[in-house]
Order: sequence, then structure tokens, then C-alpha cells
Amino acid sequence: MQRRTFLKTTAALSSAAILTPNFAFAKEESNSFGITSKPRKFSIINKYDIDASSDSAQLWIPLPKDESYHKVVDFTYKGNFEEAKIVKNEYNTRVLYVKWNKGEKNAQVEVTFDVIMQERTTDFSKATASTNYPEDVKEYLSGSKHIPLNANLQKISQSIIKDKKTPLEKAQAIYDWTVTTMYRDNSVIGCGIGDASKTLEEKIYGGKCTDISSAFVALLRNAGIPSREVFGIRAGKSYISSACGKADEKGFADITGAQHCRAEFYVDGLGWVPADPADVTKVRLAEKLTNEDKKIQDLKKYFFGSWEMNWVAFNSARDFVLNPKPTQYPLNMLGYPYAEVGEDALDYYNPKAFSYTYTSVERV
Repeated sequence: MQRRTFLKTTAALSSAAILTPNFAFAKEESNSFGITSKPRKFSIINKYDIDASSDSAQLWIPLPKDESYHKVVDFTYKGNFEEAKIVKNEYNTRVLYVKWNKGEKNAQVEVTFDVIMQERTTDFSKATASTNYPEDVKEYLSGSKHIPLNANLQKISQSIIKDKKTPLEKAQAIYDWTVTTMYRDNSVIGCGIGDASKTLEEKIYGGKCTDISSAFVALLRNAGIPSREVFGIRAGKSYISSACGKADEKGFADITGAQHCRAEFYVDGLGWVPADPADVTKVRLAEKLTNEDKKIQDLKKYFFGSWEMNWVAFNSARDFVLNPKPTQYPLNMLGYPYAEVGEDALDYYNPKAFSYTYTSVERV
């Protein structure tokens, strides 16, 4: 029998009911962009309303990660679903899976969570030249459909690295090439497909954040450096540029369509190092700057080893199969919600037709 009562569930994203942030703060000194180590808190509401009356509907919602820089302190979901549960997929990806049976004319679910986060920075003096990586890191040396390992990409990567010796030196060279050579193309839909082989082998250097981050990751992996994209969503105001996130005077932001892909690479002694080559190109275009302008030079330096945390990280999943298995698979990435009505996938690049809305408020 189909449930039509309004269900409400409170759930945690780990074994603990509520996660308490435990950040170790440095002195609260601002950098050239005015970013400090002071934590920021965002309350986020995601609403989904799917027309499933003609067939059953399934929805997979990417959930925020819990990391040292990024803590979920509350999480709830409610709706008129038949089934809802938190599941794990490949790449340790946490997802809220929701299902409605046939005949549910207003298939709805609302997800809310708070995230406390702080700027993420790197002390490069701790880097070593070792390539003896942990087993859970080695999986990010492997290729996939959109991030392949092949002779052509290895040749391109080697031409960029040249005589660099250590993993950190190689990563710096690849990052410098990426932010200098690639450019943001606003005609690309959503965050882009992230087909690194097409980008690099066909020299299609224009794209959006997934295209740029995926090219960066592919070059790193083909150089033997573990790396991964990190899919997420901008949560509010950026101190760097309105192109990197904005909100009104009360801290409210409509973040529907604010998905953004960043990247990480692994260096012994440092662990996972944050990077964001795509936002260098985005600011350059939005503010009509060049690679030689001081702001871009400063931003290029900042985003190699740092993340401004006005952004919620979801996962690093690429070319994988959702759980439970959908009709269409594998999935390229999971930065957006994914839904199927019957055997047809909805267009997650079109929130109004999907339909879903994301909003955020920064709590002072």
C-alpha cells in the first residue's frame, strides 16, 4: 500500500547523530583577498518536486562530505515518498535515495542541512618526493572513460612537466599550464561534461569547471600523481569575486544551478592538496582580466593549495554506478541530483523542468 502521509525523518551522515566541528585554528589573519580562518556556517534547503503520476520515480541526491575543513552539523529530510534511505556508492559517495510509486501526482522531498567550514590551506614545506601512496589513494591513479590513461595523454603531460622531478613540482607545472592555457566558455551547458581526452587531444581548451578540473586531473594521473575532481555547490558570498559566489545583504542566496567542480591532488607529507584552476579562469573572464593582471597572478597562487570555503563538497565520483542501480548507467558524475521517471532520466541541467531549487543562508 502506498503511503500518502507526510513523512519526516531526521538522519545523520555518519554513525554519530550530530557531528561537532573541531577545527584547529591558526591566527585569524586575512590574506590578500580578506579571507581568514574564521569558520563560516551555512544553512541549506534543497526542494524537489517531481511529476511521477504516470510512472514510478527515483531520485538520487548527492550529500555533503564530512572532512577536517567541512562539517555537517545537522541533516533532515521530509516528503511524501514511499522509500528514502542514505546509501553509499563507489568513491565513498553518500547519497540520499528516494523512491515514489506510480500514481503519486506530487512527488516531493525537502532536504536541509547546516555546514560549518573554514578556509583550507597547505603548508608546502612538509612535502616529500615519495611516491609510495596509501592503498586508498592509489585508486585515484586509475583511468576511466572521461579520465583515461593513454600514451597520448602521457606524452602531453610529459611535455608540460619537462624536467620537473618531485610530484609537487610536476603538479605545479601542470596547474600553471592549465590555468594559463585553458579558458572559461560560458556557452557550455552546466558545469561541462569533463571529457579530458577530448579536451587535451583535440585541443579544445574552452570549457567550464568540470572540463577544466578534469583536464587538470587527467594530466596529473598520466604523470603518476593521484588526483580527483571534487563536485559540490557554491553556498554563498565569496571574498574573492562575485563570480565565485554571491549573496544578498542578509546572507541569503539562491544557489540553484551554483554547482562547481574543484580538484585535489595527493603529495606525500601533505595528503590531499586543494586546487581550483577553473575559478582562476572564471574570474579572469568575469572581470575582463588577463593572465598578467595582479589579481589573476594572486588568485593563481592562492588556488594552488587553498580553497575559499563558501562551497559545499559532495564527492569525487566519476564514471560509476549508482546504488540502487538506475535504468541508465554508468553516471558521468554526481554534482547534480539525478532522477528517473520510469526509464527516462530527467535533465538535471534544467532545474525548472526537473524540478528542484537550492537556497542557502549564511549564519553569522
